[in-house]
Amino acid sequence: MHLLPRRAARPVGRAVDAVRRWPVESQQRSRRNAMIASTALAQRRAELNDVEDFLAAAGPSPAPEVAAQAAHG
Repeated sequence: MHLLPRRAARPVGRAVDAVRRWPVESQQRSRRNAMIASTALAQRRAELNDVEDFLAAAGPSPAPEVAAQAAHG
């Protein structure tokens, strides 16, 4: 015995399917977002390391000397 006609049961079935898929699809989106964020952070870390290496190879910064000269006129 069917409580709903077939036409009415289709939207209900689609809604039930969507509710069943939601946790899996949500987890997949979350993992994708985490991978994207991890990749971006790794790229930033690599760029930071490159800048630090460049600055270390360039020698000490002249900023303290310039600041001292400016302070004494």
